[in-house]
This record gives sequence, C-alpha cells and structure tokens, in this order.
Amino acid sequence: MTGRVFTHCRAATLVEGERGYGLVEDAVVAVEDGRIAWVGPQAELPQAYAGFEQVDLGGALVTPALVDCHTHLVFGGDRAREFALRLEGASYEEIARAGGGIRSTVSATRAASDEDLLASALRRVDDLIADGVAVVEVKSGYGLSIEHELRMLRVARSIEAERPVRIVTSWLAAHALPPEYEGTADRYIDEVVIPGLEDAAAEGLVDEVDGFCEGIGFTPDQIRRVFDTARELGIRVKLHAEQLSDLKGAVLAAEYDALSVDHLEWLAPEDVPTLAEKGVVAVLLPGAFYALRETRLPPIDALREAGVAMALATDCNPGSSPLSSLRLAMNMGCTLFRLTAEEALAGATRNGAKALGLGAEYGTIEPGKRADLAVWDVSHPDYLSYWIGGRLLRGRITAGTYTHA
Repeated sequence: MTGRVFTHCRAATLVEGERGYGLVEDAVVAVEDGRIAWVGPQAELPQAYAGFEQVDLGGALVTPALVDCHTHLVFGGDRAREFALRLEGASYEEIARAGGGIRSTVSATRAASDEDLLASALRRVDDLIADGVAVVEVKSGYGLSIEHELRMLRVARSIEAERPVRIVTSWLAAHALPPEYEGTADRYIDEVVIPGLEDAAAEGLVDEVDGFCEGIGFTPDQIRRVFDTARELGIRVKLHAEQLSDLKGAVLAAEYDALSVDHLEWLAPEDVPTLAEKGVVAVLLPGAFYALRETRLPPIDALREAGVAMALATDCNPGSSPLSSLRLAMNMGCTLFRLTAEEALAGATRNGAKALGLGAEYGTIEPGKRADLAVWDVSHPDYLSYWIGGRLLRGRITAGTYTHA
C-alpha cells in the first residue's frame, strides 16, 4: 500500500451540505492507493497517516479537479466566418437553415483524418487541463453517419492514452440531419441513429446517449425512440433541451431518468419540480448564451429554490461556444446567469460529476473518492470565478501523484 499526505493548504472540499465551500483551513489531505483516505485540519491528523510521505503545498488552495460535463471538442475545421455573419445580424437558426452551422462542421469532420481530429482535440484538451480539469465529456454528432460517428468516439477514447484525463463519451448522432437525409428525419433515426448506437454499444464506445431536441433538431417523439433503444441497452441518457424553444424535452428526459438536461434557457419554471423529483442535473452553458447573444436566461431562481443541482460546462464546439476554458465558463455563470461563486465552483466539480454519473468518484474532497485534485495559486475559492483568464493552476494531483502545472 502507498500513502501520501498533502500538507500546508486550504482545502475546499465542496462536500454537499457544507457551507462556505466546505473550506478547511490549515488542511491535510491523506491519500492511500490513489484515493482520499482523510481530510481535515493538520492538528487532527490521525496517527495512522503520520508516517506517510509528506508533500508541502506551500499554502495553496486545493479543490476537487474540475469536471467539464458537456463538450463537442472532437471536430474538423472551424466556423469563424459564421461568427462574422452573426455580427452582421444573421441568427444561429438562419445560418443553420442555409447549410451552415452543424452541417458545415460535419463536412470538415468527415474530410479530416483520425490523426488530424485527435491533434486538434488535444489542443483543446490541453486548455482544459490548464484550468484544472480532470474529467471531460466528449460527444459525437459531427459525423452523422454510422461510420463517422463511431470514428469520432474512437478518437475521443484515444485522448485518454495521450493526456491525464478521464473521457466520458456520448452518442449524439441525433444532432442534425445530414444533407443526404434532408426531409427524412424519421428515416435517419431508423437507419443511422439507432443502429449506430447499437454498434457503438457493442464496441464499448458509448457511455451515455444524447440528442438535440429543437425545431432545427429532432422532435420529442424522435428522441423518445432513441431513448427507448438506450434504455434497452442499459445506457443512461442526457439531452440538449429548451435552448431555443420549449418542446418539453426536459420533461421527456426526466421520464427516462436522465443524468442531465443541458442549456435550458426556455425551460418553463413549472417544469422545474419534475427535474428535482427525478434528480436530473441542470447543465448550464453560458458560453453558448454569450456567443449567440441570447437574452432569455435559464430559470435560475426556480432551479435553486427546487434544489436542482446546477452544473456548468464549456459546451466547447466550433460554432455556438468556441470556448475551451471552464474557469471562464464559471465566470460567465456568475456574471451572466447570476450564480454565486460557490455555486459556480460546485457546478464545475460536484454537480458536473453528477451530470456524468460519476458523483461517487469525483467532484468533492472526501474519503473514498479518487485523489484527483487541483492545486491553485490563489488564497480563496472565490478567486477562481472572479479572475478572468490567466493561469492560476499551480499543479495537479492525479490519483495521489503531484505534478507541477
């Protein structure tokens, strides 16, 4: 058995129910065999850990490693020109209906080699790692054929061999219609989305199933068919819901005990109790809200009052959220959505882990969880949401091993 104690730090444990970030002053975190064994004040360190190797963190702040629970970071090309078009007045929907948007990324992704897709994804992953992220969810959805959707997930899986992160994959073939299925969405569901999901599950490529339930995406009835297949396969679901309209996608997802519903600008306050009852996490994506210059806010007060766990993520993608900084998403969650700094950090740790079904492993500093932690050159956790940009990370603890950032 191997043990290590990290001393001379302030530990923001983020344990649920604890106020003030669960902050422990003059803290020690004891790690044994890659898992947290004990956390508390130096003066109370149990004798059982006194002989462990000591690592002095020099007064740094320690938090759980961050979790980015919603990204699309495997893709080809870029959509910088669409950014310019939006500045000239075109809406996201207008660009999408004119053949831009997701479809333009599909063309670039299909044309890119596996090596090119991985190389570009790793650049974005490196940005996230520099922000203290240790878990990243990656969706398919830019291939829109069985072959290319599977290829995206294989590339996503390969990231783990290249970087010290855990990758969670989501099958998002129900993202948009490719040109060859124009006007035949039901046929696309039958011929690509469902059989491709079955293939992905058989190959061990898919952890979760997602969909885009919108007027420019797929109807609730079409999503229901995908979710029925996911349920048969024993795979948990999540859903892009109520971003541009209220199709009651969140209510549908809750019916299937979804891990999360994501975006939610058009979520009706009367539907919030359903999420609370089912324990569905609300994933807020302020990067897309900002980039698309939206004005309708998610019902934050209703979510807060109902006790719905709120996560924050980058939504890293080439079109609606070209963002690869989870700390910036935390700042946006505070400034745009009026979250507190504590809610923002919980959203990028504890609740982000819940949104991926990983709450037993990640997201808080407490015994039994993986010793994946972020070590910061700041004095208080408020600073992580307050300061915009820059490098604040001093180092990372991965399964109990410390490395400098």
